[in-house]
Amino acid sequence: MTNISFYHLLHMPLSSALPKLLEKVQGAGLKAVIKVGSEDHMSELNDALWCFNKQSFLPHGTMKSKFCDQQPLYLTTGDENPAGASVLVLVDSMESHDLDKYDRCLEIFDGTDTQAVSAARVRWKTYQDAGHELTYWQQTEQGGWSKKA
Repeated sequence: MTNISFYHLLHMPLSSALPKLLEKVQGAGLKAVIKVGSEDHMSELNDALWCFNKQSFLPHGTMKSKFCDQQPLYLTTGDENPAGASVLVLVDSMESHDLDKYDRCLEIFDGTDTQAVSAARVRWKTYQDAGHELTYWQQTEQGGWSKKA
């Protein structure tokens, strides 16, 4: 079963929080697929990953990049996993039919968006009923994470 962690954004936008989470993924030597709701948002997140911190580098690509199979962090609107990533990151209330192909899934949702919160609650229940191990992290005022469940 896939280990699924919900990340509840409260104090900073996805474009600021995602790079920090992906640094942890990459620091653990893992690859990730980031599934995004639209090509426009994918482009915004791509830009955010390139320029979020001048002191570090997050090698990544998008479904429009060359050498997709060599990208340790891969942004897409689909379910492809060209580099064999073990971590799936879902944003924009996206879902994946390939969830069981990953060891870990990060569900990131905007706590200021009532529809996103409602959708996250539905997905939590669905995953729980399917027997997945779930954790819930709430963003702190400093931008860190506090485990709540």
